[in-house]
Amino acid sequence: MPLWHIYHPADTFTAEDKQNFAKDITAYYARFGLPEFYAVALFHEIPADSFYVGGVSIPAVRITIDHLARQLDDPDLRKRMSERLHDLMAPYTHDRGLHLEFNINEVPRDTWMIGGLFPPAPGSPVERDWAEANKPIPY
Repeated sequence: MPLWHIYHPADTFTAEDKQNFAKDITAYYARFGLPEFYAVALFHEIPADSFYVGGVSIPAVRITIDHLARQLDDPDLRKRMSERLHDLMAPYTHDRGLHLEFNINEVPRDTWMIGGLFPPAPGSPVERDWAEANKPIPY
């Protein structure tokens, strides 16, 4: 599961922006075979007087991403993934003149459950069934 925490000043995103951003996030992961319901985006509005970068209040977005469904061991693949995710975020951040900072945490799969189930193995027939149903199915 990719879990995105998107911290932003109040009124940075409209409801439509949030929906489009969440759909773009979901589409990114679904193209690698992850079930769409794995993708979770949480938008956290922060009052302007509570968002500081380097001790200065500026229009900024801070994103923390937890990857639970997949982890990458190869540093070059991690770098390419980070660059692609940056490109995904750009229309919602840089292109709007917002400072962007993000990080990705890779969490061990065996510490994650969804719907009371441990997730099936990556690329397995059960994971494909989950993707098709767009929900966890007991196996």
